[in-house]
Amino acid sequence: MDAHKTMEDICLKQDNGCDFRFRGRLFSECSWYDEAAGLLTRQKLYITSENEQVYHIVRSGGQTRSRHAYRLFMREDTCVIHNGTTEIALQFDMLMLAVRGLCGLADSATPSLAMVEEMLKAANS
Repeated sequence: MDAHKTMEDICLKQDNGCDFRFRGRLFSECSWYDEAAGLLTRQKLYITSENEQVYHIVRSGGQTRSRHAYRLFMREDTCVIHNGTTEIALQFDMLMLAVRGLCGLADSATPSLAMVEEMLKAANS
């Protein structure tokens, strides 16, 4: 089946007022409940017709509800993350280094969290 045939028009609501509208399809989803916080978190990853990724996170519980979406795409060797109002661009290698550090992957080359934060600040200056 051609992936483009499964594409549909999607609109993801966000708390920042910048809803994401795109043509795409659901790629994966998961949810979990945090008993201590009393929050249900649902995450969905979409693939757009332009081969971008859109990540949608909805948290709800009691009077609390939040909805956020992020569009991720590559611009040459830079990964761009956009939430509808703000855009951040990181070189792909820096993004992978940050992910490794934040995930706590065991590797002698993995930097501390403080080092990752400094690198991210430098990349966005």
